[in-house]
Amino acid sequence: MKNRDKLQAKEVIENDDKIDELELEIDEKCIDLIARYQPMAGDLRFITTGMKLNAELERIADLAVDIAQRVLELIDKPMLKPLVDIPKLSVIAQNMVRDSIDAFVKKDKALAKKVVLSDSEADKLRDLVQEELINDYLVKDPSSATRAVPLLLIARHLERICDHTTNIAEDVIYMIEGKVVKHHPEELD
Repeated sequence: MKNRDKLQAKEVIENDDKIDELELEIDEKCIDLIARYQPMAGDLRFITTGMKLNAELERIADLAVDIAQRVLELIDKPMLKPLVDIPKLSVIAQNMVRDSIDAFVKKDKALAKKVVLSDSEADKLRDLVQEELINDYLVKDPSSATRAVPLLLIARHLERICDHTTNIAEDVIYMIEGKVVKHHPEELD
């Protein structure tokens, strides 16, 4: 969106089928590992966390497709406003995705905790984008809806990506410690 790149947006959409296929392939491999080796305790948590991470990443890919579709809606229209907070939200989402995967691979509880704690920053930015687009544009000029609504949706999709990375990070903490922190932020300490 930032570069107004139609080809890149289309590439994201076209790659969705590959991501779906990889998700199924990884799930099958995990199920095969469970069936063949009947892992216990930490090994079982590792495999089941891998399966959950796999599903979360596939959902993140679906949200990337949704963003690319909104970009294609906007690309030939003049920008409603300069992009400020959406790119910031995008950077947060990218960092959270990378950090949640790294936390899984490295079995790094501190990095997983950092991801979980980053989610509130993403929520605040999404709220800021929503408030600005609704109050400064939609309320004042309803004809701006064709350019404001896709931006609202992009901000929402980016924030949902952050939610999925938070789920991954919470699952990583469970994998490492056997301790459930999902829905229990007080358990992070």
